[in-house]
Amino acid sequence: MADLFGIGLSGLKSAQTQLSVTGQNISNVNTPGYSRQTAIQAAQVPTLTGAGYLGNGSKVVDVERIYNQFLTNQVRTSTSANAEVNAFQSQMEQLNTLVSSTATGITPGLQNYFDALQTAIEDPANLPARQLFLSEAEGLASRFNTVQSSLTAQNQFIGQQMSTLADQASRLATSVAQYNDSIAKAAANGAQPNDLLDARDEAVRQLSELVGITVVPQDDNQINVFVGSGQPLVVGNQASTLAVATGASDPSRVDIVLKSGGSTQDITSLISGGELGGLLRYRDDVLDQALNAVGRLSLAIADQFNQQQGQGLDLNGNAGSLLFNDINSEALVDGRSRARANNTDPNAKLDVLISDTSQLSTSDYEVVFSSATQFTVRRTSDDNVTGPYDLSSVPPPELDGFTIELDSGSIASGDRFLLSPTRYAAAGIEVVMQEPQELAFAAPASADASLDNRGTGSLSQPTLSNGPTPIDPATLQTLLPIDLSYDAATGELSSSSGTLNPSPLVINAGQSNAVEVTVGGYTFSMSMTGTSKDGDTFTLNFNEGVADNRNALVMSELQTAKVLGQANGADGFSFVDGYGDLVQRVATYTAQARTDAQSSAAVLQQATNNRDSVSAVSLDEEAANLIKFEQYYNASAQVIQVARTLFDTLISSIR
Repeated sequence: MADLFGIGLSGLKSAQTQLSVTGQNISNVNTPGYSRQTAIQAAQVPTLTGAGYLGNGSKVVDVERIYNQFLTNQVRTSTSANAEVNAFQSQMEQLNTLVSSTATGITPGLQNYFDALQTAIEDPANLPARQLFLSEAEGLASRFNTVQSSLTAQNQFIGQQMSTLADQASRLATSVAQYNDSIAKAAANGAQPNDLLDARDEAVRQLSELVGITVVPQDDNQINVFVGSGQPLVVGNQASTLAVATGASDPSRVDIVLKSGGSTQDITSLISGGELGGLLRYRDDVLDQALNAVGRLSLAIADQFNQQQGQGLDLNGNAGSLLFNDINSEALVDGRSRARANNTDPNAKLDVLISDTSQLSTSDYEVVFSSATQFTVRRTSDDNVTGPYDLSSVPPPELDGFTIELDSGSIASGDRFLLSPTRYAAAGIEVVMQEPQELAFAAPASADASLDNRGTGSLSQPTLSNGPTPIDPATLQTLLPIDLSYDAATGELSSSSGTLNPSPLVINAGQSNAVEVTVGGYTFSMSMTGTSKDGDTFTLNFNEGVADNRNALVMSELQTAKVLGQANGADGFSFVDGYGDLVQRVATYTAQARTDAQSSAAVLQQATNNRDSVSAVSLDEEAANLIKFEQYYNASAQVIQVARTLFDTLISSIR
């Protein structure tokens, strides 16, 4: 009778435990990371009797969580990849809107700028037309300033986001370390702390959203978590800290550092995955290129138009002054070089002067000194290393359209500098010309045929193909006019001064003949057509016409001229094509990011579904279990009731 009571009681206890586990599952159906649990039931040790071994009921030997390590790892990996892609796409969408919008993009401003120039060309003496061109120049400069400001703000926002994410990752790492400690203590009692294990797995999953990690299980139920290429973030119950620090090579941005004990390690270049990985990938692969591309375009526009201004005459007869500010002004040069903080003299500066905007790339450069004067240069976009160069050489070392000189401070072996020749240029471009009369639309020289000429020969208007910038009108007035005479006997053209190229210059009647005259360092190019007679003369004069638009026509040709990207013998491309290439690359990156976001979301959803199919709580299943274990409980109670009835009957019969 006692055995029957014991069997019934054990069934009650087992059923009660099963009901408790089922209730636990139901109550945690919406708990993130929760793995459903099941009670493992076994028969108790039987008792040996004369009739053999008789059972003593059941007992719950363990409560297990339904868990698959492989599926959990898949969820964590796909979570990290999806978070990285989403962070990257979010930034790309902002950039794509910025560079392609008609309100903020450069292309509409360029079109308006050249349209206004064309209007001024049609009536070069018209002051309102000239003022319109100046206004559009200011509008174009403002667009460059706006794009640069927006990109700089995005760079700062990324830095703030990185700081926030690093703090969150550090807190989660601390939580994982604390869970490790609690799990190890609980597991020492011989049972698995299921809820703690679930909580730790969820903390690790959340950590993988922030940064790519590697998880290594240990024998004592603890895990170690590593970032980068194996840098320890969590080891047992000890957690390191992720933080941001001012960039060693670029103080305008922050880097990610790992603080462990008393040491600090820069792991920026090692991070991949998670939101941090997505932000860093965007910053390195896209934002830097966009900043440099926009900066290069602004430098080229300012330089080309300033140079062409210097090749013409304004309405006052003076040489053209600067339309835009000098591309090598002190303010612009100041931001092109940065010394590493650990240099011998962290305040030392290099002067990076733009010498040829057509040769500029969109890369940054790292300068490494092997002595006080010897250095090599690594182009960061392709890791191409050139040099060695000598800092003291005259003229200074030149590469990719810029020169490098020492501005101030001292240099020692091992010192490094980051050069950004174009990155901050768009922020500094501005129109410095104040008066529309100062626009140099006129060419400095004109050609006239003598009224006494008997032939049909004609000389085109001269183009200044070589000379100082800006020109010196006073000097030109002393050098010009130059008389050109045709000798029918020899077929040659001679000049009263200067040098003809080629010399002697033989004119082929009825054909187009190139004529080039050099005088006092100025070279004028023309073409002679028709048939001249013996003694026909032509005069190269200093231009005094206010309605001349020939220099403005050369300016308008800059719209389609290939003035960018001519490094290493490349064919080059125009202003519009240069910006169009940036817009196209950004659009391509954005489209790819959208595709990647969709695919990574699908992969994450599939991994989550696979994990949930094994570990998630099913309310239908748990409802069925409730009914089953309730019946189990009632049946066990009935066993006790039968035992009691038998016991009462036995007692009554004894009486």
